[in-house]
Amino acid sequence: MSWLKTFVTSTLGMKVIMAVSGVALFGFVLAHMAGNLQIYLGERAYNHYAASLQGNTALLWTARSGLLGMVLAHIVSAGILTARSRAARPTGYDTHRWLSGTYAVRTMRFGGVVILAFIVYHLLHFTVGTVHPDIQHCRVNADDVFVCFAYQNFVAGFQNPLVVGFYIVAQVALGLHLAHGVWSMLRTLGLANPRYDLLTRRAATAFGTVVTLGNISMPIAVLAGLVK
Repeated sequence: MSWLKTFVTSTLGMKVIMAVSGVALFGFVLAHMAGNLQIYLGERAYNHYAASLQGNTALLWTARSGLLGMVLAHIVSAGILTARSRAARPTGYDTHRWLSGTYAVRTMRFGGVVILAFIVYHLLHFTVGTVHPDIQHCRVNADDVFVCFAYQNFVAGFQNPLVVGFYIVAQVALGLHLAHGVWSMLRTLGLANPRYDLLTRRAATAFGTVVTLGNISMPIAVLAGLVK
């Protein structure tokens, strides 16, 4: 197993870990957004969706554990690669290209901090309820039916403009982070040729834009009274 340890701790191994964890997180972001967009289908549909997720405790905590592992793997590998990059090139680049070089790295670092803060707040907001004391947790009702109140929690949670503003900033940071991640992944897969540069830029930008607009539309819709 020494070869595996050597590979995992190598720069190439760290890049593989970062890429694999990134792909897994990309998938989660899309699935999470698609699920949340059901808020536009109304209270019944959204609460049913939440109950279907929360009803299987074993599956839920397995998914949460796996997601936490991917987040930690992504953060640790990114930190190690950044430290090694600094050590290898202590003098920064003079120019900044689109989503590349020092500019992209700095954007990713800042965005990563914002996203991490958002994840913590989001969990405290809708999962734990620490910053949302009026949250109603799922429970078994008098008819022995498992029910959730995700729709009510969602609407109540976005009545404060400051909260909505923070969510918007976090989603913009997430969109930039995803755009750079998709661009890097496509180049790693062999699309680094200048002939494909415009294509990879557009694909990365489209992915980040769709996620950003999809996610920020929901809290804005609540605050504007379109979802109530």
